[in-house]
Amino acid sequence: MDLAATLPILLGLAWLIPLASFTAIVLAGPRMGKHGEYAAYVATGAILTSFVLSVFALFGWVGKHGFGGGHDADHGTHAASGQLPPHSLASSLTGNNSPKIILASALAANEPASGHSPSDHGTSGHADKTHDGDDHHDQAAPVAYLGEWYRLAIIGGSLQLNIGYYIDALTVIMFTMVTLIASCIHFYAMGYMHDELHDVTDHEVTLKGNPYGHDDHSHHEQGHHEQGHGHADHGHTGHGDTGHGDTGHGHDAHSHDNHGHDSHGHGNHLVRPGRFHRFFQYLSLFCFSMLGLVYAGNIAMVFVFWELVGICSYFLIGFYFERNSASTAANKAFIVNRIGDFGMLIGLMALWGALGTFNFGDTLDSTGHITQAGIFSQVRPADQHHQLTVPANMVLYAARDQANARVRDAATPEAAQATLDAAVTEWRGAGMGYWLLTIAGLGIFCGCVGKSAQFPLHVWLPDAMEGPTPVSALVHSATMVAAGVYLVGRFFPVFTPEALLVIAYTGAITLFIAATIAITANDIKRVLAYSTVSQLGYMMLALGVGGWLAGLFHLITHAFFKSLLFMCSGSVIHACHTNDMQRMGGLRHKMPWTAYTMLVGCLAIAGAGIPLAHIGLSGYYSKDAILEQAYLFSQKNPAHGILFVAPALGAAITAFYMFRMWFLTFAGKPRDQHIHDHAHESPPIMYVPLVILSVFAIGVGWGIGGVSLVDLLEQARPLGTLAGATGAAWNVVVPNEHDSHAGGIPIVAGLTAFGTAGLGFVLAVVFYGLRYANPAEVQRAFSPLYTFLWNKWYFDELYNAIFVQPVMFISRRFADFDKYVIDRIIDGAAYATRAVARVDDLLDRFGVDGVANGIAHYVRTTGYSLSQVQTGKLRQYVMFIAVGTVAVFALVAFLVTWSMAGQ
Repeated sequence: MDLAATLPILLGLAWLIPLASFTAIVLAGPRMGKHGEYAAYVATGAILTSFVLSVFALFGWVGKHGFGGGHDADHGTHAASGQLPPHSLASSLTGNNSPKIILASALAANEPASGHSPSDHGTSGHADKTHDGDDHHDQAAPVAYLGEWYRLAIIGGSLQLNIGYYIDALTVIMFTMVTLIASCIHFYAMGYMHDELHDVTDHEVTLKGNPYGHDDHSHHEQGHHEQGHGHADHGHTGHGDTGHGDTGHGHDAHSHDNHGHDSHGHGNHLVRPGRFHRFFQYLSLFCFSMLGLVYAGNIAMVFVFWELVGICSYFLIGFYFERNSASTAANKAFIVNRIGDFGMLIGLMALWGALGTFNFGDTLDSTGHITQAGIFSQVRPADQHHQLTVPANMVLYAARDQANARVRDAATPEAAQATLDAAVTEWRGAGMGYWLLTIAGLGIFCGCVGKSAQFPLHVWLPDAMEGPTPVSALVHSATMVAAGVYLVGRFFPVFTPEALLVIAYTGAITLFIAATIAITANDIKRVLAYSTVSQLGYMMLALGVGGWLAGLFHLITHAFFKSLLFMCSGSVIHACHTNDMQRMGGLRHKMPWTAYTMLVGCLAIAGAGIPLAHIGLSGYYSKDAILEQAYLFSQKNPAHGILFVAPALGAAITAFYMFRMWFLTFAGKPRDQHIHDHAHESPPIMYVPLVILSVFAIGVGWGIGGVSLVDLLEQARPLGTLAGATGAAWNVVVPNEHDSHAGGIPIVAGLTAFGTAGLGFVLAVVFYGLRYANPAEVQRAFSPLYTFLWNKWYFDELYNAIFVQPVMFISRRFADFDKYVIDRIIDGAAYATRAVARVDDLLDRFGVDGVANGIAHYVRTTGYSLSQVQTGKLRQYVMFIAVGTVAVFALVAFLVTWSMAGQ
């Protein structure tokens, strides 16, 4: 199989099929069966087909390139020679094969040499190896297929906008993971969203009138109570965080805890038509957007699909848009993400201005020669041994005064160019342009901060729980929030050590803040939401300290156990019709499938495993890898030791809040007997996906028979990034990631992770499992701290005071200025115009018209008078002639006399 030809087609189809599903549902969704029920089959079939195609692509990849990690100084022939990997033209797919494809090439399609087993680089595989002094500062070139499907435009003669692809091992893994998890979520949603097949009564929306013209409660009784989905009481307990029980539909009972927004009256409730087909329509568009983001071959495409993902999240979070809380959450997510995207645009413009291209890889002609270097080649050129290098245009921009002087002094343009070329190396060595490259990287990272809910833009993600639970599972696991981490991993070659340090601190702050908030949350979905924010912080921290593999490895493992956890929480809500864990308890006997698959998810995210034996669930391997790299980083940079303390402490907090959630939900005695009596296990279409995901949550990090996800990921490591780097502006060292597996680092990191996670687990058992200690007493003892955490560190209040209220104040002033100044000026002008018009009207009617009418009247009267002369008497006419003749004669004589006298 010619992989260069088939791989883009397989993944291209996997990308486009969800778009076809979206289009079909848009055009015929309501007519797809009764109430559009077959729309679910269309969407699910589409994503399942995408998964099958992705699996074929994965098998094809492994069949050709194996699971080899492809790194080490002695293995990579190109790295050893320090030359740019040969861009051998794998195939030119023009003509008969695919008329749309202009070019497809394989970068360094050579198989990585063996001799250093790839499996040795598994997160646990290095623990028993001694790497001290081992030169890992070179690596083999990653294998990547890139090409162009369609050229949209050429701007300025050099900048090309095209629809292209960049496929490496990371792309294939992401496709397989996204489509697998999305398929499970689609099946799950077919059961979860079945209430949308009928008219829905939304008990969180109280209206004075019903815009849909339905009788209120009659539909509710028929549509829901008959189906056994009675809603829970609307009482308030604890901190008022259980304000709303069952919504009566969609199963997402929002407690709103201290985030509560909606008033809940007992008048007429909103009754609306079900939106079953529309939900799956959004899911299909969301999957298409996420896959397009992964498939993209250039940053322009990434940005387009980046925004599409954001729009889809807006639709899905605001699915129950009639609720004020849902529409507010959707708006909040949209606005906060736009703030991050503003920074991203700055980064894009900086790269475009300096590099003149958006493409990740090089552009080749039909003979395989490079016609334009891509982003990666320009920032890590072969002649610099793939070390991070400031592009010449950035250097010249920073040294523009000196450059202009040299150009003026040159005799000819050719001499000027030669002078500048010679000076670039000197200026680059002086650090010119380095800050611009750092800003470009930080600009890109700003977009990731918004999309992946990192500090200080983390506030939107917990509120995104207003969407249906399958949406939460999809957004929080493999797709939207992971997109920021994926983009940092994809752009990793561009980041300077200073930018990576900012990323690391952002991740550390985020993981700690979110984890502490999760301790106090009683809404089962919000616990998981803050957990997601915290785990994303782990990933960013790993990438920031140089753990490219550790960060992306945790992205993959987290996707499986977080989607599992969210779907389990949805199953609980489906059974209990409340989100409030304080009203649950003892559900494991009623819901064994949900309880024990959720326990698997808790163990996985807590990093359960045996440290010295290197046996554990998937989260054990990925989290230990992060701690290993963080520990190595802290050793190389003692001033930044907090970057190891934060994730270690975070591991303890993670274990505590996750098992607190499990114990409150499934262990002990029921705290609300009514809820417990009516609870039931979810149908197979909902719990079978839980079982599938739990299997992956357990074993996706394992290395079996020399085959592991880690080694496959290693194939995509960006060229030149393994060697690490030292900051030019700040004294920061980004260590070689392979060194984190050397010496006693894995032992220290592993024991630290095990110890802290064990401590968190023990505390959860003491407080919520065995009830040896009373959480309420601790809460009272640390009341100020508890209140601080309960209010989410007051970020919402702080942003409200710093941004929202000032903007509202300024907006009101502008509104007042518009109302009392602009409007009055315009109104005054209108009044003046009207007065002038009235005067003009008077002048016209009584002046102009009066004069004209008077003259006409006078002429008419005169004419009438003269008509009296027409008497018909001949003698009278003769007399008039005679008199007239005499008068004329006299007049002529007078005139002649007068004229003669004048002479």
